[in-house]
Amino acid sequence: MPTITLPDGSQRAFGHAVSVTDVAADIGPGLAKAALAGRVNGELVDAACVIDNDSQLEIVTSRDEDGLHLIRHSTAHLMAQAVKQLYPGAQVTIGPVIEDGFYYDFAYEKTFTPEDLDAISERMTELARQAIPISRSELSRNEAVAFFDNLSEDYKAEIIRDIPEQETLSLYEQGDFTDLCRGPHVPNTGHLGHFKLMKVAGAYWRGDSDNAMLQRIYGTAWASKKDLKGHLNRLEEAAKRDHRKIGKDLDLFHLQEEAPGMVFWHPDGWTIYQVVEQYMRGRQKEQGYREIRTPQVVDMSLWERSGHADKFGDDMFTVKTEDREFAVKPMNCPCHVQVFNQGLRSYRELPLRFAEFGSCHRNELSGALHGIMRVRAFVQDDGHIFCAESQIQDECATFIDFLHSVYEDFGFTEVIYRLSTRPEKRVGSEESWDKAEKALAEALDAKQIEWKELPGEGAFYGPKIEFSLKDCIGRVWQCGTMQVDFSMPGRLDATYVDANGERQTPVMLHRAIIGSFERFIGILVENYEGKMPLWLAPNQVRILNITNKQQEFCKKLEKTLSDQGFRVHCDLRNEKIGLKIREATLGRVPYMLVIGDKETHSGKVAVRTRDAKELGPMDIDTLIAGLTREVATYGRDPLEE
Repeated sequence: MPTITLPDGSQRAFGHAVSVTDVAADIGPGLAKAALAGRVNGELVDAACVIDNDSQLEIVTSRDEDGLHLIRHSTAHLMAQAVKQLYPGAQVTIGPVIEDGFYYDFAYEKTFTPEDLDAISERMTELARQAIPISRSELSRNEAVAFFDNLSEDYKAEIIRDIPEQETLSLYEQGDFTDLCRGPHVPNTGHLGHFKLMKVAGAYWRGDSDNAMLQRIYGTAWASKKDLKGHLNRLEEAAKRDHRKIGKDLDLFHLQEEAPGMVFWHPDGWTIYQVVEQYMRGRQKEQGYREIRTPQVVDMSLWERSGHADKFGDDMFTVKTEDREFAVKPMNCPCHVQVFNQGLRSYRELPLRFAEFGSCHRNELSGALHGIMRVRAFVQDDGHIFCAESQIQDECATFIDFLHSVYEDFGFTEVIYRLSTRPEKRVGSEESWDKAEKALAEALDAKQIEWKELPGEGAFYGPKIEFSLKDCIGRVWQCGTMQVDFSMPGRLDATYVDANGERQTPVMLHRAIIGSFERFIGILVENYEGKMPLWLAPNQVRILNITNKQQEFCKKLEKTLSDQGFRVHCDLRNEKIGLKIREATLGRVPYMLVIGDKETHSGKVAVRTRDAKELGPMDIDTLIAGLTREVATYGRDPLEE
């Protein structure tokens, strides 16, 4: 006679074992229809799962994050079922959930075409309308191998052969399709009506380039038609904002095959880069950071001692000379410890904050490169704080405030917090991990911040808070990080003398706010669609003459504004003013000053924005004061207001 305790504390007693669906039906028919699964004593299970003991139960619906995950996972199976019906010779491999959707890899001799995707999607819709029940069964490992061998599903059989023989495996069946899966899944295909297949791409079996090339079909799935439409609209908007297209249109940067994953910055793009760097330099100085610079190429022995060679060896660029092996640094932390190690350090120096705009290189797979968002050569706003254990929480709290103010200056006001805890492959004692995770959790709680735990996602040397910002179309970008490291300082012999004259190992806090400059600038370009705030715009003001008679006035005005520190340019070409305005608008120049005879005689200028707002005549001093105010407030007090 199980008693079921619900999230609100209420209880329901039953005289027999019940399924999750039974409990939902006892609460109400609407919930029974909406129930996708349940969380029994914290474990996510199918709606058909039977409960025969007193248990805590949460009914999972499409409104829940878990529910959306189940919809996407089950839609991947729906797609595989449709593919097998339409193309019986195709073999299924793996089909996981990814951000906003799912994919499934297939081995098939013919290349899937856009027309094939349309046919697959149509068949998926038919199968969803049939509301085919989805059921779970179990087989031994050897029985499962025989089952998939009999279906000529060689890839599935290979996966299972790598599983220990004593394991019991779960299979999910829906109509004529059965797949190996841990589950859980939705109760029937009727819950899977809102999806779209997006594209086909190549993928190596098990991610190994020595293996067969498969075809990966990507899709997206949502709980409602409205949610699906909203996602597709966001994708359309994101395509318009693609930093690669805008970067080319505005002549900001380029990439080329001779230096894959490495950015060629053009003058205007480099101007944005320098503005961001100088801003961060000033803000870090205010926070007590001391800027340093460390070598690009360092003997491999240092990376072996720090643990990076073991963890990141395949991603490091290396070079041999004079019988020594060196690595181009993939990150800055071990080098910062070397600076700390110079001289005898005292507890009175702590916390000691080092910052470096550190140039790093990582050998990313060519297929993973993406404009300036994912590159092989990048610069980080890297910082490391060496402190005593008692100072961790204060330093983390101070950093959170610092990060918030920086993001707000760049125009991002919504921040998402995640605490990534110990991964399976890690260094350091369990005690040190316990202390580090506790310190970060307490720092977040002290700020009364809502946060989510990401089990197993920490760095190999310590847990971390991941700070993600949300852009103007709702996309989430993970940029900032704060990591507590009890391990690396000891591995690299860092010590300080405490108040009792004894040697102690400092705690090392790894922190970044914008992360990679390249990626962050790409985010800025897409967030603003190239219409940078005045303080970031590479060209802040463009002066446009109507006829040649105003050239001298325009040149004097250009010098006046330039002397005040503004990035200003005169367009004195013998072209129609309409063309000049159009080109300045397409160039996303924040302000245009249109100069005709009236302006030269009055000494006032006609001010126009890139959004075609006419601000009317304005005297030069008022213009300079307004522009200065807008830059100083990072766009919070614009000239046009």
